[in-house]
Amino acid sequence: MTHSFVFATNNAHKLEEVRAIVGRQADILSLRDINCLADIPETGKTLEENALLKARYVYENYRMNCFADDTGLEVEALNGAPGVYSARYAGAAHNSDANVQKLLLNLRSVANRRARFRTVFAIIINGKEHLFEGVIQGAITLSRRGGSGFGYDPVFMPDGYAKTFAEMDSELKNRISHRAIATIKLCHFIKCYYS
Repeated sequence: MTHSFVFATNNAHKLEEVRAIVGRQADILSLRDINCLADIPETGKTLEENALLKARYVYENYRMNCFADDTGLEVEALNGAPGVYSARYAGAAHNSDANVQKLLLNLRSVANRRARFRTVFAIIINGKEHLFEGVIQGAITLSRRGGSGFGYDPVFMPDGYAKTFAEMDSELKNRISHRAIATIKLCHFIKCYYS
């Protein structure tokens, strides 16, 4: 029996990535699939808080098992910024190009380019909350590279690779990314929960 979960996101790229990783292990519904057109506020001070806020909104309003994520790019030389504000780094418009531009500008004379991507998933099953984290270490490139992916993918090069996320094919990225690591933990939890 396949179990259904709502993924509380309006980001089509994230939805596509997670569905590809989950495969047939679960049926992943979008907010649109359940007629949830709300722009769920992300007012938390941490990735964990934001993920929980979104998952709780869906569970409380639709009574469906669900999960949500929040992801941040944490740059060492910027004391962990943009972090929880990654999507709004250059302003409230959630403009990826502007965010990347601001990041490159803030690092233009900085030698330390170390960074990490961190994803936190909050899942609610039958009213019980659980958190999972995925982290990948890497560095910020000097300029944009590649045309795939989204967000900061053109400037993030994971350790052990000579390509940015935006230069990788989706199969490779979906195997090694922070979101993949967190999603695999989530899938394992779901499998164990129902076994």
